[in-house]
Amino acid sequence: MTSPDFSLELQHWTRGFFRVAGVDEAGRGAWAGPVTVAAVILPSTLAHARFNDSKVLGAPERERLAHEVRRVAVAWAVEHAWPEEIDRLNILGATHAAALRAIARLQPKAQALVTDYLKLRTDLPILAPPKADALSLSVAAASILAKTERDLLMARLDEQLPGYGFALHKGYGAPAHREALARLGVSEQHRRSYAPIARLLQEKLIGEREEQDSPAGVPGRS
Repeated sequence: MTSPDFSLELQHWTRGFFRVAGVDEAGRGAWAGPVTVAAVILPSTLAHARFNDSKVLGAPERERLAHEVRRVAVAWAVEHAWPEEIDRLNILGATHAAALRAIARLQPKAQALVTDYLKLRTDLPILAPPKADALSLSVAAASILAKTERDLLMARLDEQLPGYGFALHKGYGAPAHREALARLGVSEQHRRSYAPIARLLQEKLIGEREEQDSPAGVPGRS
């Protein structure tokens, strides 16, 4: 397996754009919680850094590398799009909005971008190949920050909304999450535009209507 390097960043550097931000997200496929986007500008002297796609790293290694990213980065920023924004804009629109907010917060400003297939509407020069988190050190660093920051938020949501198991499955459609939804119903942190959640809400609405339409003391018809 090849390791990420600065080959993509080099395409920008050779054109005179030296502050290149890698951009990546975590949580697009989850049913609950935010989608989290990180932007990271690394110094070109980190050619031998061991940053990698967060999906191939264990949690302890991700945490260690997240501290290292913050320590060595020229600039970094993390932004979240919460369920209300996701439901309003759709997941792609919300991811793009959070990405642009993260890029806007970078100090010093980015001169060019490498993203993990996020084809952002921006005036900055951009490269957006698929699986860039396995190709670009900057994107790999962003993937590590996005994943660790989102995991921390999901652990906090687990404390605020006990019973759903957010700290364990991070809001994805795991069997334990499905069971909790059947038992507890949909919370304010669930993405109501997502088909599994929308279906549960529709079923609840139908059930409530049947109860209202039934004569007193007579069970609702199936």
